[in-house]
Amino acid sequence: FVAGAVVSGCAMVMAIAIPRRKVYNLEDFITIRHLDYMSRVMLAMGVIVAYGYLMEIFVAWYSGDPFEIYLITNRFNGVYRYLYIALIAFNVVIPQFLWSVRVRTSPLLLFVISLFINAGMWLERFIIVVTSLHRDYMPSAWHVYVPTFWDISTFLGTFGLFFVLLFLFIRFLPVISIFEMRELVHEQEEDEAL
Repeated sequence: FVAGAVVSGCAMVMAIAIPRRKVYNLEDFITIRHLDYMSRVMLAMGVIVAYGYLMEIFVAWYSGDPFEIYLITNRFNGVYRYLYIALIAFNVVIPQFLWSVRVRTSPLLLFVISLFINAGMWLERFIIVVTSLHRDYMPSAWHVYVPTFWDISTFLGTFGLFFVLLFLFIRFLPVISIFEMRELVHEQEEDEAL
């Protein structure tokens, strides 16, 4: 769960930083090296997330508990199997492209990969909640979740709130810290003096 949060957080930072880097001409401050290092962190945590998914399947099988086995088989064969397959593709398969240096140093590819990872992490939360509740211990409570108008509105409202707060942050706080700029200027002056 923590590794997934780190991957999701890094992907969100990349999804915000890459367009902002281009729009505000911050290529000198957010360099390809920074993007490469963030990609390496996402790759490392992505491998840990993949290991966690494999262990979840293995533990369900090894325990022999029919409820655990049913939960896993329901994820692969149930109503929400396409979402679970998309989750595996977005969180396990797509981050494997980060092994390539060409991908890690391409801002466009990193932006696309970060969007897929964020979608995969959202799907993970959806799968955890919905598939765990749609087939619980009482068959009389079994049903397929269909989002209502209010569910969709709340989901879209979270996007709206996020973008409002993001744009307020961009508008009122400096893009680069003054302290960092002074330090950078000081280092350049020392280099020029030598």
